[in-house]
Amino acid sequence: MTAYLNALGLVCALGRGQAEVAARLFAGDCSGMLPQEGWVPDRRPVVGAVSGELPAVPLPEQHSRNNQLLYCAALQIEPAIRQAIADFGPQRVGVVLGTSTSGIAEASADIAHYLHEGVLPDSYRYDQQALSAPAEFLADWLQLSGPAYVISTACTSSGRALLSARRLLDLGLCDAVLCGGVDSLCGLTLNGFSALEAVSEQRCNPFSVNRNGINIGEAAALFVMSRTRPAQGPAIALLGAGASSDAHHISAPDPTGNGALQAMAKALDNAGLAAAQIDYLNLHGTATQHNDAMESLAVHALFGASTPCSSSKPMTGHTLGAAGALEAAFCWLALSEHNPHGRLPPHVWDGQRDPQLAELALADAGQQLPQGRPRRLMSNSFAFGGNNVSLILGDTP
Repeated sequence: MTAYLNALGLVCALGRGQAEVAARLFAGDCSGMLPQEGWVPDRRPVVGAVSGELPAVPLPEQHSRNNQLLYCAALQIEPAIRQAIADFGPQRVGVVLGTSTSGIAEASADIAHYLHEGVLPDSYRYDQQALSAPAEFLADWLQLSGPAYVISTACTSSGRALLSARRLLDLGLCDAVLCGGVDSLCGLTLNGFSALEAVSEQRCNPFSVNRNGINIGEAAALFVMSRTRPAQGPAIALLGAGASSDAHHISAPDPTGNGALQAMAKALDNAGLAAAQIDYLNLHGTATQHNDAMESLAVHALFGASTPCSSSKPMTGHTLGAAGALEAAFCWLALSEHNPHGRLPPHVWDGQRDPQLAELALADAGQQLPQGRPRRLMSNSFAFGGNNVSLILGDTP
C-alpha cells in the first residue's frame, strides 16, 4: 500500500517553511552559508546555520537547540499533526526521527561549566543529550502513546527514519507516523570533522576538481506519513526505499561504490521502477574527495550520464542526522505546488569537472522536470561505516 507524505515542516539555512525554502532552493541561493568563528580554534569554517530566534519548547525541562529546531518544524504542520491524532488516536500515531547530535551542545556547555566551577549547573539534565530525546519530546508534547524512537546512523539517520516509519505502517503498528530528522550545529561535530581534515573553509564544491571538503549545517525536517491520501494539495508518496551496510571502513566509503549501488538498486526494486524512470537524483554530494569519487562511480553505473542530479549541500551544508529527511523534503518540494514550473534544485559549483570522476548530468539553473505525471525522484544518503540509504518519492496520479 502507498505511504503518503501528507505534510512537511522544515527549517534550515535556506529558511523556514515550504514557501521560503522552495523559493531559495530552486534559485540556488547559498546566502545562508557563512563563515563563523567560535566553532573550531583558529578557524572560520563555513556553516549552514539557522538564523533568527527559535521558538521556546513548551516543555522547559526538555530544552535544547535541537528540540527547538524540531519544534519549529512541527509548529508549521501542527494542524495536520493534530488531525492525524484526532483521526487515529494517540496510541496509533508513531514518532521516528533521526539525529546525531541531540542535546550534546547543551551537555558540552554544562560539562565545561563543571570543569571550570567544580559543580554542574542547575539546568543540567543527563537525558537532554540522549539520542532518544527528540522523539521523547514530540511524544510528550503531543501526548502520544504509539511507538516513539530515534535512529542514529550518522548521515543516513533520518533517511532510515522514513524507511522505518513506512515499516510501522506496513506492520499495522501505526496509522500515521511523524518522521524526519533534526541536527543542530555544535562544537563536537565541527571539531570532529575538522580533526578528520574534512571541513572546508570555503563553500563546499561537490564533484569539482577543486573540491576540498564539507560544510556542516543544521536543520529539521518533519513529515506526517500515513496511508490516507490527502484531501487537498499534492499526493506525494514514498514509493520505494533501499538500504545497505557494507561496513567497509569506520569513516571512509567503499571506493567501488558497491554499497551505494546496492541501496539504489534496492530502492528501485522496492518501487517497481527501472533506473530510466527516475527523473531526478538528489546526490549525497559532500564535496570530499572520497565520497564524490565513490558516488559518481555508483550513480554512473546505474543511471549513466543522462539522469539530472545535483547536490544541495552548497545551499544548506551537510546537516548530518537531518540530511536524509531534509533532502527528501527537497524532492517533496520539487513535486509540490511551490514549484509550479517543475524546476530542479540546481547543482551549485564552480563548473570545473574532475576528469577522474565518472560523468554525471549535473543540473543547471532553471532545468526542469519532465512535463506530466507521474514523476519520480531519488535521494541518496551515505554514512560512516558503509551505511547507505536511497529513497524514491513520487507524485501519484
